[in-house]
Amino acid sequence: MTKKDMTAPPDLKKSKGTGALRTKRPNYVDFLPPCNHACPAGEDIQKWLDLAQNEQYEEAWQSLIENNPMPSIHGRVCYHPCEDSCNRSHVDSTVSIHAVERFLGDQALLHNWKPEYNAPPNGSKVLIVGAGPSGLSAAYHLTRLGHQVEIHEAGPIAGGMIYFGIPAYRMPRDELEAEIKRIEDMGVKIVLNHKVENILKEKEDGGFDAVFIAIGAHISKKIEIPTREAGKIFDAVSFLKSVKTGDAPKLGKRVAIYGGGNTAMDAARTAKRLGVDEALIIYRRDREHMPAHDAEADEAIEEGVKINWLRTIKEIDQTTFKVEVMAIDEATGRPKPTGEIETLEADSLILALGQDTDTHFLKEIDGIEFKYDGTVIVGQDMMTGHQGIFAGGDMVPSERTVTIAVGHGKKAARFINGYLRNIPYIPEEKHRLIGYENLSVWYKTFAPKTKQAELPLAERSEGFDEIMQGLTHKEASFEAKRCLSCGNCFECDGCYGACPEGSVIKLGKGKRYKYDYDTCTGCEACYEQCPCHAIEMITEPEENAS
Repeated sequence: MTKKDMTAPPDLKKSKGTGALRTKRPNYVDFLPPCNHACPAGEDIQKWLDLAQNEQYEEAWQSLIENNPMPSIHGRVCYHPCEDSCNRSHVDSTVSIHAVERFLGDQALLHNWKPEYNAPPNGSKVLIVGAGPSGLSAAYHLTRLGHQVEIHEAGPIAGGMIYFGIPAYRMPRDELEAEIKRIEDMGVKIVLNHKVENILKEKEDGGFDAVFIAIGAHISKKIEIPTREAGKIFDAVSFLKSVKTGDAPKLGKRVAIYGGGNTAMDAARTAKRLGVDEALIIYRRDREHMPAHDAEADEAIEEGVKINWLRTIKEIDQTTFKVEVMAIDEATGRPKPTGEIETLEADSLILALGQDTDTHFLKEIDGIEFKYDGTVIVGQDMMTGHQGIFAGGDMVPSERTVTIAVGHGKKAARFINGYLRNIPYIPEEKHRLIGYENLSVWYKTFAPKTKQAELPLAERSEGFDEIMQGLTHKEASFEAKRCLSCGNCFECDGCYGACPEGSVIKLGKGKRYKYDYDTCTGCEACYEQCPCHAIEMITEPEENAS
């Protein structure tokens, strides 16, 4: 029924809601896709995937690095919570977002793309303590905002735990170093082998206007194990660092690794690559409650690492370990001792029980407060209790991943920028989250994700060559096209083609559409046709309803 047709019976008009009695009108809307919502670095994933599917790769990379300066790194080491939330899992399988991100990052390194930004220098100086992922991220974003940045790093190499804690088979060093060099090329000064002991003096002597502290978790946690006569005992962080510096210890033929996190998996897999006959992980909980990501554990098992679940070390006598079998308490879900003792043999033990940060040098600074575990308390603006000193990454209470640390760096940079300009940063209000139940994927095109090629299993133990391989141009374009564009118009012309009244007006590529409400009948054809729920039917304004 059109607006001109006024002859239909009143009851029909009311049931259809069209013509002069249109009770609802279509309206273009934007929602928050679940991938964007889940990204700790705050990437606009949907936007750069849209550019990538049109093979606008450099534009996609420029969009990506507005939020995350190191996509070549993140495409390899991020545990991609974005994919865990991807609505495409309800159709076939999630979009391989990390693989496309890695492709874009590697293309940028291959073609030497440069970040585009135009903020003029504003004369302010910011000191960053720590050249790990959080510090590098903050330096990058502060530079894009016009600030002069200098990083003071205690170690001999920038990269922090990405460099020293993640083996080369997951994060090859050429790409890591190239991503860091790009940040340096933007004007960030990195001073290595410079351990900061007195923040306030360093700030004053250097003429810095603000400080961001991003000390990584480099200190392994200790545990008391009764020892009759100690054998070779190492901590996982020091062990992995020693391998990187070419000073790996002699482990013997059999090595035990105590712990169940990602570091434990990396230590065990590294030990296998160093030639041990057997690497055995001992962990007090079961697989379901293991902190290591499933993919890490799966790959470790594939490579021959053995895992003894529900075991805890009770006593060590040189190369003999007494372990107690644990059981899961049905009421609490936590492990409890059974009294059953087993004996294991190992030539060395690697402790991988978690890491702490060295924050003792901040104890005397007025206003800075700490949690029971030594982490530094910060506000929503990432500032400590001391004016002008901010903190982030592993040293503040949060999960510890590279992507979370990078997100902290970006967030801190924006608040530091507001602090220095005396214009408080106020984050933009986010759109409502869109779930799969709100989509209208009527076409149901099944196109399972592209599987990344892998280094053959037989070749992995021969060295530290990268295991996961990158996508080709064709694969990256295909994978990006699998995105459903949840909650946001991607100009598919579905609404334009479905409207019987020609009320949908195209505004040109990239500008979407608008409605001619003088001819729109409110029939909902466009709403029902839209696959991504970028249209909602809203109540007709009272002055227009009759």
